[in-house]
Amino acid sequence: MFEGLVFDEFGRPVETGWVGPDACYIVDDAGFLRHIDAAEVDRQVLRMFKEQVMAEKDMALRAMLELLGKDDIFTKTALEYQLAHMDEQVDQPLPPQARAWLQSLGFKIIIDVQGQVIGIEVPQDPGLSMDDE
Repeated sequence: MFEGLVFDEFGRPVETGWVGPDACYIVDDAGFLRHIDAAEVDRQVLRMFKEQVMAEKDMALRAMLELLGKDDIFTKTALEYQLAHMDEQVDQPLPPQARAWLQSLGFKIIIDVQGQVIGIEVPQDPGLSMDDE
């Protein structure tokens, strides 16, 4: 899901690959290539996003409705559902344009050799910051 946006603890980009049917992030651990289940890393990131969005749910809903140019109960309900279940969307790839845009902004997901998300570097644009916890 986040191919090209995941880095190791040393700031090196993490490769992607497959182990059978499962997508993996490949972390170089002193020459040993660790294949980490990409879905688990992606779930961690989506959970973090969900926590941030849910903390400002009303503001996020208003912004999305405005962006869509709609303000009806059906659209609002659909968006609320999407927000409530966003951490379950692991199997849906991020569009290449969205990945490229996030890369150009400097967005990075930092993982350790065990596949734990240890940080997310968010663009410093005040409108995009996730550091306002």
